[in-house]
Amino acid sequence: MIISNRRITGLAVGVIAELVEEIGPLWQERHQARLTSRPRKRAVGAGAKHRLVFVDRLLATLVRLRHGVTHDVLACWFGVDRSTITRAVGEVRPLLAERGCTVSPDVRLRTLADVVNHLGASGTTGIIDGTEIRVRRPAAGRKDRDKFISGKNKQNAVKSMVVTDAEGHVLWCSPARPASCADITHARQLGLVKLLADGPAVEILADAGYQGLGAQTGGRVVTPPHRKFKKNAPDWYEEMYER
Repeated sequence: MIISNRRITGLAVGVIAELVEEIGPLWQERHQARLTSRPRKRAVGAGAKHRLVFVDRLLATLVRLRHGVTHDVLACWFGVDRSTITRAVGEVRPLLAERGCTVSPDVRLRTLADVVNHLGASGTTGIIDGTEIRVRRPAAGRKDRDKFISGKNKQNAVKSMVVTDAEGHVLWCSPARPASCADITHARQLGLVKLLADGPAVEILADAGYQGLGAQTGGRVVTPPHRKFKKNAPDWYEEMYER
């Protein structure tokens, strides 16, 4: 089930098969080297056998890197002890890193200012967008009850602004607030305009809900142009809008 579902591992079955074929022998070689490198009272191969084969070790590591799942959850998923998962991830992750499959270390983006500085230092293009999560309707008589009604989806929801890089890796997610606030207003309240105007030169892509931020940030937020032609738009305008 795990191998066949690309949403879990992020990789096609063929790619996982290539990783098993390429990394499996390396893992087996290093495992045998560890067994023979220390004094032993039993022969190599004696004692308890592994309950987690290499394919499962690889899958557990891929799920850990992609979703940040805790070792306790993976242990329940694969039916082994937590220490087995910890050992498997510790053994397989360096092998993936040698192949180029790694996560950049020591990157901790806790605030929106950290994200802007990170984008500027790395020269990476950012993407911002608002996301809404439906919530139960606030109780009658609650103050500001109508603020939870989303003008976009016409339902009670809370909204967050998410910042990713050009490849879609999530860099930061804002605290949730009532969904009646427009996307551009939410971005302004979070201080994005000031951070971009006073911070490093970065490029951030956004949809039409953020039109107006480009002028306020010196062109650092790129949005589709306003719809000047609602009917029979010329070809040059359609090409510019799509781009």
